[in-house]
Amino acid sequence: MHKYLVIVESPAKVKTIKKFLGSNYEVLASNGHVRDLPKSSLGIDVENDFEPNYITIRGKGDILSALRKAVKKADKIYLATDPDREGEAISWHLMFALKLENKKVYRISFNEITKTAVKESLKNAREIDMNLVDAQQARRVLDRIVGYRISPLLWAKIKRGLSAGRVQSVALRIICDREEEIEKFVPEEYWTIDVDLQVNGEKEPIRAKYYGTGKTKAKISDETEANRILESLKGATYQVADVKKSERVRKAPLPFTTSTLQQEASKVLNFSTQKTMRLAQQLYEGVDIKGEGTVGLITYLRTDSVRVSEEAQNQAANYIEQSYGKSYVLSENNERKNQQKIQDAHEAIRPTDIQRIPAMVKDQLPRDLYRLYQLIWKRFTASRMNAAVYETVSVKIKAGSHIFTASSSNLVFDGFMKVYTVEDDHEEDGLLHVALDKKSELTFLDFDAKQHFTQPPAHFTESSLVKALEDLGIGRPSTYAPTITTILGRRYVTKENKNIYVTELGEVVNDMMKEAFPTIVDVNFTANMETLLDGVAEGSVKWKTIISNFYPDLDEAVKQAEKDLEKVKIQDEVSEEVCELCGQNMVIKYGPHGRFLACPGFPACKNTKPYLERLECPVLIAVETL
Repeated sequence: MHKYLVIVESPAKVKTIKKFLGSNYEVLASNGHVRDLPKSSLGIDVENDFEPNYITIRGKGDILSALRKAVKKADKIYLATDPDREGEAISWHLMFALKLENKKVYRISFNEITKTAVKESLKNAREIDMNLVDAQQARRVLDRIVGYRISPLLWAKIKRGLSAGRVQSVALRIICDREEEIEKFVPEEYWTIDVDLQVNGEKEPIRAKYYGTGKTKAKISDETEANRILESLKGATYQVADVKKSERVRKAPLPFTTSTLQQEASKVLNFSTQKTMRLAQQLYEGVDIKGEGTVGLITYLRTDSVRVSEEAQNQAANYIEQSYGKSYVLSENNERKNQQKIQDAHEAIRPTDIQRIPAMVKDQLPRDLYRLYQLIWKRFTASRMNAAVYETVSVKIKAGSHIFTASSSNLVFDGFMKVYTVEDDHEEDGLLHVALDKKSELTFLDFDAKQHFTQPPAHFTESSLVKALEDLGIGRPSTYAPTITTILGRRYVTKENKNIYVTELGEVVNDMMKEAFPTIVDVNFTANMETLLDGVAEGSVKWKTIISNFYPDLDEAVKQAEKDLEKVKIQDEVSEEVCELCGQNMVIKYGPHGRFLACPGFPACKNTKPYLERLECPVLIAVETL
């Protein structure tokens, strides 16, 4: 009897996949990477063509030992790590760590953990794609070089515990640039003039908006201009000059990519990017469903593709026709071609089985896991449905030489909105509740003139920052969440009511990075680097060429910065807690595990203690105020 070994990344997948394969198959997990660059040194031989020095990750000894035993018994080994560059690299590292060079080794990958997908992957086993491996190596080595060369400089010039990163430094700059834009913003005054009109003696008036006297909309810049217009409108008669009726369609949204899932989960569910990815990983790897066992509920979660397999399209069409009627089934292809490179030609994020409606699994999933699954299911189902159709009416009203406009929009076919709506989909019914034509009698009732001021750009939220990073071509789907988590963890930025604000520390680090390493924090340079990494994945660019072109300039910039940059002192926040050893007020410090209290007298006094934040109890406050 043949014995086959399948190695996956996550232990959570083991149970799910094992039930799809016969007793001939053993399924084990590597628990992610088994080899990496050493933490204690750069780990890259810059004198020897930038050769990486990979070592076994501490704590992986027992896992590798168990895998080696299983390898000895196996006739064939299938490396079934995740279907992306990172997964390809993990498979390649397993080849070396398990000494598989002379074994029958095959690389398999699947976009969803279902019986059909897993079985199909075995039929289409292949060799490891070294282009994808090299793309991952290039990113890892670039990030290591930037982090390990610049971070010690930040420690020396600002304070210990700081870090610089190729993507995180650009993300920080984007946030700082927005904050600077907000601070420098000068509000501009403008006015609007509305008129209330009675139509044919109806009780409820309509409201029309001032447009101007010409073909372009007038800008009313101050009260003097508003009063001049109001004065010229005194005694004017109002008449319907034009009525236009038309139909407008709102196309269904595209299914989720990693970026759009993170954005929508942030807006709708108030999830952080990190939380969204953690929950999506659970849905992908498998959850226990009564009567089915462990089931993967969604397809692979790291993707920037909106492609949907033909099989999934057909299943969706059948479900939508049965559930909502034939008129709701998408009648034309609603997919679009990505402007950017698609990560490894994945599918969009979708449910593995559209028939598994959220209500069926609600009682078997924790609340947040259910809410994310419901969001993904609704978005995918909506993406395979026809557009919503609105009937619109636009009215032009003349008052002498002046023009006012009024409009309304009425939903006549809900289409995809039967399943999925977002805030933007809730169209105004408009200002017209009565039918108007050129014979309508309009009676002037009143003006409503209001002063307004232009608003500064909004602060970034996690959602809008992810969108900005994607639009600018910074990072890839797998990098958004860890990038945001890092800059929050390092206290470069802070989050209040969803909004992201730069801290004093963040400003200092950003200013230093801009001064000493302008290329590293340049948006266009970083976006171009992503294009080069895609070129490595496609086989058109050699990965070590990227490193050899990048390193000399960085090395020179670091050496120059060590000489030129002055030290910057960041004051620690003083707490009310008094050090019981020396009597000084303790200060708040930040470590890998969050905030803690430390004595400012260090090294003479080395006292530290946990930072306990006092939380006000709303119930007690309410009682005290009675």
